[in-house]
Amino acid sequence: MRFEKGLKMLIVSSYPPRECGLATFSNDIVNAVKIVFGDTLSVEVCALQNNGVEYKYPQEVTYTLPAANLDEYRSVAEQINERKDIGLVCIQHEFGLFAGEYGDYILAFILALNKPIATIFHTALPNPDEKRKKIVDAIVDLSDRIIVLTKKSQEILTNYYNCPISKTQVIPHGNHNVLWEQKEKLKERYNYSDRIVLSTFGLISENKNIETTLFALPEIAKKHPNLLYLVIGKTHPEIIKKEGEKYREKLATIVKDLYLEDNVLFINEYVELKQLLEYLTLSDIYLFSSKDPNQAVSGTFAYAMSCGCTVISTPIPHAVEMLAQSTGVLLTKFDDSEEFKEAIVWLIENKEKRVSMGKNAFSQSHVTSWGNIAIQYRLLFDQLTTKEENLNFCFPPIKLDHIKNLTTDYGILQFSKFSEPDPESGYTLDDNARALINMVMYYKYKPNDETLSLANTYLSYIEGIQRPNGWFDNYKDYNNVLTAQNYEVNLEDANGRALWSLGTTLAHKETLPIEIVLRAKRCWDNAIVRIDDFSSPRAIAYALKGLYNYYSVYKEDEIEKQMEKLADELLRHYHINSDVNWCWYEDYMTYANNVLPEAMMYSYLVTGKMKYKKIAIITFDFLLSHYFMKGQLKVISNRGWFKKENERCFYGEQPIEVATTIIALDLFNDVTKNTKYKDQLKLAFVWFLGNNHLKQIMYNPENGASYDGLEDKHININQGAESTLCFFKARLIMEKHVAL
Repeated sequence: MRFEKGLKMLIVSSYPPRECGLATFSNDIVNAVKIVFGDTLSVEVCALQNNGVEYKYPQEVTYTLPAANLDEYRSVAEQINERKDIGLVCIQHEFGLFAGEYGDYILAFILALNKPIATIFHTALPNPDEKRKKIVDAIVDLSDRIIVLTKKSQEILTNYYNCPISKTQVIPHGNHNVLWEQKEKLKERYNYSDRIVLSTFGLISENKNIETTLFALPEIAKKHPNLLYLVIGKTHPEIIKKEGEKYREKLATIVKDLYLEDNVLFINEYVELKQLLEYLTLSDIYLFSSKDPNQAVSGTFAYAMSCGCTVISTPIPHAVEMLAQSTGVLLTKFDDSEEFKEAIVWLIENKEKRVSMGKNAFSQSHVTSWGNIAIQYRLLFDQLTTKEENLNFCFPPIKLDHIKNLTTDYGILQFSKFSEPDPESGYTLDDNARALINMVMYYKYKPNDETLSLANTYLSYIEGIQRPNGWFDNYKDYNNVLTAQNYEVNLEDANGRALWSLGTTLAHKETLPIEIVLRAKRCWDNAIVRIDDFSSPRAIAYALKGLYNYYSVYKEDEIEKQMEKLADELLRHYHINSDVNWCWYEDYMTYANNVLPEAMMYSYLVTGKMKYKKIAIITFDFLLSHYFMKGQLKVISNRGWFKKENERCFYGEQPIEVATTIIALDLFNDVTKNTKYKDQLKLAFVWFLGNNHLKQIMYNPENGASYDGLEDKHININQGAESTLCFFKARLIMEKHVAL
């Protein structure tokens, strides 16, 4: 997806390859904004440098600022002023990052700058002396917005400095996406399957207070000799300059004196992100032992939670804010080995509770994924540059990863816990029909043996669940055995979806191997004899979609007659239930509503009868009038259906409704050439990308899955088959609209 390039954001910060937490933070923001927004928001960097150190920076670094040279602050600011394409300057602030007393050189830069400024305070210290207070007050006055990473920092700036709360905004520290099911796999890969893994990471300095955790371990190691503590990270470069490896050598001596050589491993390197996330993901417990009560935020803490670690932490403000009894253990003191020991032992010996805490931490961290943080910075940018407009997102790549992960030899499993397939959920015809449609479409777009193999698996499921009389069951357990549920629920919708999937397969007979086409045709011929058994509107609509696809390659008069008969039945429902203010087929709207007007339009395309097209457009426009509000898509809630005489419920939105909206908009755009449908098509798809009421991404960039639901205050981050297949289909449709 490409848009005209406009104003840019400039970040002032230390930056890789410089090794420091703020450099990593800024690099993560740059990468996240690029992934989520692409060319629609370019980010440049002004890299802060220490004296005598030269780095080979990546291309986004367009300015360097020697932190100890006061004249350079003004000079670089004036260069930035000359740039008409820089719309916002974001200053990453730490007191030790800039030269002068309490880093007051930065004031020269801010005073010389005539661009909108957002200052991000990574540290907010209470009880300041007069000098520090004046500097912070000046930064606050000269900035257009003050960003903090925790609510505690916001309180400190409000209570101890002259910072109006209305000028501040909390944008938390971001974290990276990982897959929950990788925890055990990574333990196996690193040969730690039989170990209880504890970890700590970050640039090593005395402030890490790692000795406190080491002193807690001897008694635990005697009782649990399989304990392994990973201390990940090299000594901070600034510490190396001042005192060399004195602190690390001290820690190594403690390990030796306590006979912990078999239980503690120092990974003395600045590990790459991929490996770091692997170490954290395989860890059972993360130990955060900082002794600084004023440490406002910790990236290491945020990363550990997002990797599903159960965290034991000293009570820094970030931990106090983030840790609850359900996500980890918050200690009461800053330098107490005994308290660490008790917490570690309790978590080791209560595995079920430990795993539950890790899952809760993992789930809670979704809201602060770097993709979601990128959206917050984009919104900040638009507000401060008065670019109030719809967010323009990049399309994510099409990924089959989670679909493959959910698929066994029998078919695609129904549910997952987070991204881990849940065998107990078994299989449904509904999902395997959706999956077959997706793979048939994808095979035409990108032919390969893997896609064909998946299509074959889903078709086999459909064949295997068809009764001798042509009707289909829906549910099988993990062992591919029919369940009692088939005799307890209405199977019409599932049968309609089966016809839709078979018809779609046959419509692609020119691109598919003949063997698959013949199997689908046999299945279709057995099923079509039951066409008169459909009575519910949605089942009829799904059947009509299947008939349309079949008719596109087999121009049989009988199919046209069957379509007309079913379309008339939908019309009958419409005339019974509609009135002046309710242009719909039922006296309520439930799920997959879009298939009803879509089926009517397909009926028009086959029969040529305008009455079907007229009602299709009337009902679709009526539905869309309830779906598009204030530049966002808001579909019917699964908390309560939208009934004719009642007020509508909001929230509880599911991907199936968004995807069916996209599918129908694509058809109506093709048939009518009305540009409003093309505009709404894009607006509907970016619901997945973050243009929703929570301003959060609804798909997992790691595996191509979709999350299961958008609630009022959180996202259900389970990734079931229905949600993932619906997102995949929507994403595939958007391939032909990349120029939107």
